[in-house]
This record gives sequence, structure tokens and C-alpha cells, in this order.
Amino acid sequence: MKDCNIHIAIVDPSHIISEGLSNILLKSDHHFQIYKFDTLEEVLSFRENDKINIVITSPSTLLSNEKDYKSVKKTLPKVKWVGIVYSFFDKKTIEQFDNVIEISESPPNINKIIYSVYEKKCDCKKGNKSNELSEREKDVLIELINGLSNKEIANKLFISTHTVASHRKNIVSKTGIKSLSGLTIYAITQKIISIE
Repeated sequence: MKDCNIHIAIVDPSHIISEGLSNILLKSDHHFQIYKFDTLEEVLSFRENDKINIVITSPSTLLSNEKDYKSVKKTLPKVKWVGIVYSFFDKKTIEQFDNVIEISESPPNINKIIYSVYEKKCDCKKGNKSNELSEREKDVLIELINGLSNKEIANKLFISTHTVASHRKNIVSKTGIKSLSGLTIYAITQKIISIE
């Protein structure tokens, strides 16, 4: 099954920058896996660097470590680059990035920028196996549409209310639909329920 988390390497020797950015990303609704590095050389020696989708770093990191930057680009050609800009850099340097985040950017805009960069390369489309509902999730969805509460669903399916809540969370995550009416339409179009 394809891993559809967004794996992000934050490369910055400033712990204020890396911790702050990491906290903003982890508080979002997206599924981010964060790795923090002080240098690009550490990214190269990271044993799971093939999982990295996005590198966020300052343009000054690229300028001061051009050799490591070229090595990372060569080793990980599919990685997208996002610059975190907190001082002035020339246009040529900025153009090396797929997108940039200004230091004054709001958390929602930071998340939008990161996700938009990732969406351009993501092959985790709806309908692939990672987004398909499991049989148990379909059972829970059917009972939700029938108007049952979490407790009633748990009793009917012989599972705990905690498991029902977990299935509901997975259903919303996989479908991207939060409303009951939207889930009903989804269930009809996916032939999970019929309108007869």
C-alpha cells in the first residue's frame, strides 16, 4: 500500500525555525511526517531519505552548501524544494525553489503552500487502495447513513464505541467528506448502498 503521508525534511540549523515550522505543520489537518536536520549533508546520510517528498530550507543553506545541494538533488530527483525566506535573496537563488514561505506567513498559508507543492507530485489519488474503505468501514458508513449513533453501531456490529469512532475518522480521512449528506451521496455513487 502506498504511503500517502507527506514526508518533509526541515533543514535549518536554527532550532527556533525548525521547531516552529514543525509545530505549525503538525497542527494542520494534513498528514505530515517531519524530519529535522541541521545540514543537507545529514539529509544525504539519513537512511530513509528516499521517503522524503519535500525539503524546506533557507536559501542561505543552498548558497553555503552548493555541493551538498547538488548531491541531494541528484540523489533525490523527485523531491520538491520549499524555501523559508527570512531575509533578502536574489531572484536566481529563489528560482531554485518550487515555492517559498515568507517568515511572516500565517500558519494556514504555510500549510496551503506545502500541500500545493506536494499535490503537484502526489500519485495518491482517490480510488487507489490506500483511499478505499475497508469492509468494516463500509459497514460503519451504512449504519451512519441509517441514522445510528456510535453506541448503536457498536452494539449492532459487536465492536467498541472507540473502534466506531476510529472507523468514522478513517472514513472522513479517506473520502474527504464530513457531512452525513455528503457521505450518503458518496455511498450511493460507490455502490455501498442503493437508493431502492
